[in-house]
Amino acid sequence: MGCYHRCIYCYARLYTRDRRAAERWGEVVLVKRNLIQLLEMEVSRTRKGVVGIGTITDAYQPAEATYRLTRKSLQILLPKGFRVSIQTKNPLVLRDLDILSSFKGSVDVGFTITTINGKISSFIEPCAPHPSSRAEALREVSDAGVKTWIFYGPMIPGINDRSEDVEDLLKLAAETGSVLYFDPLHVKPFMLSSDHPLHDVAYSGRISSQLSGTIRYLKRRCEEEGIECRGGFEVT
Repeated sequence: MGCYHRCIYCYARLYTRDRRAAERWGEVVLVKRNLIQLLEMEVSRTRKGVVGIGTITDAYQPAEATYRLTRKSLQILLPKGFRVSIQTKNPLVLRDLDILSSFKGSVDVGFTITTINGKISSFIEPCAPHPSSRAEALREVSDAGVKTWIFYGPMIPGINDRSEDVEDLLKLAAETGSVLYFDPLHVKPFMLSSDHPLHDVAYSGRISSQLSGTIRYLKRRCEEEGIECRGGFEVT
């Protein structure tokens, strides 16, 4: 476990029990070397359902290019009848497009794209792939006939909540036939530290009210453009 993106909003550090990863977040990645062996045992005794890949830590970190644990997991899960939902920021997912397109009825792929603006992206998620490369990867996955979605989150007041940010993502969603999920910033304790880049935003306690206009605009524009738009954690 670990987060190579070093996102200033990343909450996954709160869930790791390993001190090395917690104290050096963004620098240490813990590889679950026995993952495939355990998965092979579990699929035979687990009820078929949807498996989320990359819901906390990106499953397509650079280490995946070497260890190929995500690819091997797909090769186990999909032929066994499990549905798979992937969330990532890395175009490395294209490496597995041969598998994904072969099981396109049982898989969907979402890209977290907080903004198309590279300068803003480099501030809130340094070390993550450039948003333009994510957008291009999304197009390729969609062109292969795989269901796609965009995760616009977190929405941060004064940083990536401009109408330009919304319009860029609407255009990409329409172009790729993607569902657009949105999610406001959820304040975590580490954001309240005086030296954290989001301190002022987090400490204000006004995130919901500050983003209400942007969310109304987003929903209205989605309706006008015929784009399916949902809150990030809506039950469907």
